[in-house]
Amino acid sequence: MQKQALITGATSGIGRATALRLAKEGYAVIATGRRADRLATLRAEIEAAGGRCTTLAFDVRSEEEVRRNLSPLENIDLLVNNAGLAAGLEHIDQGDTRDWDAMIDTNVKGLLYVTRVIAPKMVAAGRGHIFNIGSIAGTEAYENGAVYCASKHAVHAISQSMRADLLSAGIKVTEIRPGMVETEFSEVRFHGDKKRADAVYD
Repeated sequence: MQKQALITGATSGIGRATALRLAKEGYAVIATGRRADRLATLRAEIEAAGGRCTTLAFDVRSEEEVRRNLSPLENIDLLVNNAGLAAGLEHIDQGDTRDWDAMIDTNVKGLLYVTRVIAPKMVAAGRGHIFNIGSIAGTEAYENGAVYCASKHAVHAISQSMRADLLSAGIKVTEIRPGMVETEFSEVRFHGDKKRADAVYD
């Protein structure tokens, strides 16, 4: 039976690249994200290369959407909790609480919601590997990044505890903590201000 990989946040950046690579490695990919048009493009690209791809458009910030879309899935061998974002880059006294909510709800609660649905299926099957995409910000905080760094510190702690929780069930847990990667990350952080986003990579 072909192994299945579920990737959240697969519409761009690391998630999209991961979906393409896993398809190339022979996995049947289940790609999720909020942008259905981008998921359709990804699926077409994978299928054109001879791979298999299913897409599910929903927002990981909604527990109800996560459960509705992911509960029917079976035989997930690999889960990549990639969905995440940074929003805003201001001192703590000037931050926008809407940005804070978006980061906490996506980076922390979204990861938890997805894992809560998929992990029991892995435990029942006695196999599986969960990858949580953290950040170097999960151990090294920086100016203007209080809430983003806090969310990735949370991913680091959750990953360590998750590994301990699932060890006896034979489920592997890996945290990956990238540094700076040139994706849409900064454009999202600066709410579409491409000039400011591009300057980050100078």
